[in-house]
Amino acid sequence: MRVRSIRTAVAVLSCLGLFALPAARPARAQNFQTSAPHAILIDADSGSVLFEKAADEPFSPASMAKLMTTEIVFDALKSGRLTMDSEFTVTEDAWRRGGAGGGGSSMFAQVNSRIKLSDLLRGLIVQSGNDAAITIAENMAGSEEAFAGIMNQKARELGLTKSVFRNATGYSAPDQKVSARDLAKLSIHLIETYPDLYKIFAEREFTWNKIKQQNRNPLLALDIGADGLKTGYLEESGYGLTGSAVQNGQRLVMVVSGLKTARDRASEARKLMEWGFRAFEPRQVFAAGETVAEASVFGGEKGSVPLVARKPVRLLLPRGSGERISARAVYQGPLAAPVEQGREIGRLRIMRGDAVALDQPLYAGEAVGAGTIPQRALDAALEVGTGLFRRAFSKAGNPS
Repeated sequence: MRVRSIRTAVAVLSCLGLFALPAARPARAQNFQTSAPHAILIDADSGSVLFEKAADEPFSPASMAKLMTTEIVFDALKSGRLTMDSEFTVTEDAWRRGGAGGGGSSMFAQVNSRIKLSDLLRGLIVQSGNDAAITIAENMAGSEEAFAGIMNQKARELGLTKSVFRNATGYSAPDQKVSARDLAKLSIHLIETYPDLYKIFAEREFTWNKIKQQNRNPLLALDIGADGLKTGYLEESGYGLTGSAVQNGQRLVMVVSGLKTARDRASEARKLMEWGFRAFEPRQVFAAGETVAEASVFGGEKGSVPLVARKPVRLLLPRGSGERISARAVYQGPLAAPVEQGREIGRLRIMRGDAVALDQPLYAGEAVGAGTIPQRALDAALEVGTGLFRRAFSKAGNPS
């Protein structure tokens, strides 16, 4: 169902850079509950947040930090800096701290052996090998500390605002933290940016040094369409899982963390994923390239520019629910001409109750050139008048 009444509000409020969707039927409370202290569930295509619980509170990622280690390797493979046949040497440090004697998960790599990156990646992803993670870090960056610096730089590039990495393994470190929302965002990036490499996450087992190990992701053994991503456990953080599944062309990504047992982790992850597929229905708000709002332009040949989304704006809402939906197109304006077509102007934020259900970039739908001197002079005069009006209104509404 397309919500068309949005345009009336856009026409009235576009000068403020915001609009609102009308309230639907009386709201029905969301009744899903989880024992996980941290959780989030996102529709990967639309970015709709279906459920969240303490999703921005930082926690220790444990082995889920290996998702960022994987991102650094995938990026190097995509750019051609490395190939799957590149060989890395297993250092004594990687063997001692990350091997079986280290007390954590290991691919059982032999010290001083040389291993192809294709095998190290499976040791990292399928077996969650700490020796694989340290080997990758030391061979790519010279040291694990330097590699962690690359991880943090990539986190900033991807907008992971709550994440700080101190090692490639997820071993306990005082200020190594992530959030559920950041892990979900990173996972969607991996899925969308590296579709062929991402398939490794779905491999059920891997054998190295004559030792066969099963993928630690419990969702892969279930008939729910799961194809990734990563588990984690530390005593300080509890049991966590970042997972993804596809049903009928719809992909959901979820994160849970802080659970008491591996069984709780598997159970809560499954419940959250199944609830997401069962309890929501899609509603398309706008088609790709369709005008969502208009932004005011100062000194241009036109007084406004249409704002569009590059992909369909699709929202998932609880089936039969009448939750209040509100939306806001946020931008810094008025924009100064010229405005290039395709330039990112602002964000479309849709709220479901008090939760952010969708946050999507908006772009200039067309170019707006600089106006004539008389047009620019008129715009300047109007802006001065508007500014005086705003100041007068603020003074009247907020007496000192």
